[in-house]
Amino acid sequence: MNRSQFANELLHLPDYFAHHVFLTVAALVLGIAFSLPLAALAVRRPGLAAPLLAVASAVQTIPGLALLALMVPLLGRIGVVPALVALVLYSMLPILRNTVTGALGIDPDVVEAARGIGMTENQILARVRFPLAAPVIVAGIRTAAVWTVGMATLSTPVGATSLGNFIFSGLQTQNTTAVLIGCAGAATLALSLDGLIRLFEAAARRRDTRLAWLATIALVVAMGLAILPLVSRDLQAGQRPLVTVGAKTFTEQYILAALIADRLEASGFDVRVRQGLGSTIAFEALANDEIDVYVDYSGTLWANQMKRPDPARAEIVLEELVAWLEDRHGIRLLGALGFENAYALAMTRTRAERLGITSLTDLARRSPELSIGGDYEFFARPEWITVRDRYGMRFREERSFDSTLMYSAVAEGQVDVISAFSTDGRIDAFDLRVLEDPRQAFPPYDAVVLVAPSAARDPALVASLRTLVGRIDDEQMRAANRRVDLDHRPIAEVAKQLALSIDGGHAGSR
Repeated sequence: MNRSQFANELLHLPDYFAHHVFLTVAALVLGIAFSLPLAALAVRRPGLAAPLLAVASAVQTIPGLALLALMVPLLGRIGVVPALVALVLYSMLPILRNTVTGALGIDPDVVEAARGIGMTENQILARVRFPLAAPVIVAGIRTAAVWTVGMATLSTPVGATSLGNFIFSGLQTQNTTAVLIGCAGAATLALSLDGLIRLFEAAARRRDTRLAWLATIALVVAMGLAILPLVSRDLQAGQRPLVTVGAKTFTEQYILAALIADRLEASGFDVRVRQGLGSTIAFEALANDEIDVYVDYSGTLWANQMKRPDPARAEIVLEELVAWLEDRHGIRLLGALGFENAYALAMTRTRAERLGITSLTDLARRSPELSIGGDYEFFARPEWITVRDRYGMRFREERSFDSTLMYSAVAEGQVDVISAFSTDGRIDAFDLRVLEDPRQAFPPYDAVVLVAPSAARDPALVASLRTLVGRIDDEQMRAANRRVDLDHRPIAEVAKQLALSIDGGHAGSR
């Protein structure tokens, strides 16, 4: 493990850990607040118990990442709100189930005795059933706490900062240090929460009020210390305007987001970065002013947002995008950064030579006997459908990978061809051949700076971002990606090196 890399990742730990604690504790508190009244209703009316538990169980059958993703279109927002709603829903089953089971499992003779002395059903519930079932209820809360800590790591793709930032970025950049720190942080939080809640369970079993107070104080102090970095950061921010920079789920986006953040901070802004966003989520967040700026690609916007399957020259695509984004969404396209990161299909050179494949036309003829790998989005994107249909490709198998792992997959022969990115340094490192596209089915993919409607009205922000337009060429971006993906250099370090290279000399615009 590289010591400097470890130290660099630790710099992010207080912030990521604090956000993770906030998400987890807030979801747990809200889960308890919703679950206990529902459980009380189910105990008073036993016929409702089965349907309520069935609904809670159904939520649990939805994969965690899918549940989080569903919250974004349902709520029309990214960030803490959709993550929190999903986590609350996920936390409710063990609390609800244990509360209902424990309360209904109380000895009937005890309940009858309570009725015999004149207690109402509500009094029986509050003074008999719930107190006697407290150990079982707290055990359910312990289970919910551990589940919630784990699921909160998945909140990164919907724009909520968490320890998942370590894991997602570490997986993409093959940074084992970051992944380990994220996992260790989540495990520490889960064990700590479980231990603190266990004190409540012991207090409930012993009916020890002093132990319950001690556990409460310990929990409050621990949570306060954990989220202190968030409070401290807000106090230090002062009156400097805050800008939110978005980033998608691959190395280049992380580097560009860090580059933009450094540029804006030097111009007097406070900056936060929301990374790991999907293409659609990032665009919608920008249109709704939930992020202020991010880098997208002209071909992605042309196909995914404008729904244009027709190929066009790069300058025409940019010209039409500028007008469409402004008219339809109020988004300002400041200009192209100067490089193109195009989708392309690639094979290992030896495999391509053995099969006699140099172009997508050749590939289409052999496709029924071959398998293809792509990133998470690729096979659902309009560009792929256009390419597939224009060339008549029908592959034996389609497999989705994390964009980092698909390069290893093709090099190791797990798939025959992949959807590569033209500025990725691993194309050369793995000796891949990029196949020609004679029918120009793929659109141009110039990297462009997009600014949200509200942020576009800030002349200082726009002026700061304009210093990047037309300043990064293909080779500079490819070299930066290579330093992260292959040399395993920290993203912040590579972003600063890229800044020095583009400020030292004009890279030229496309």
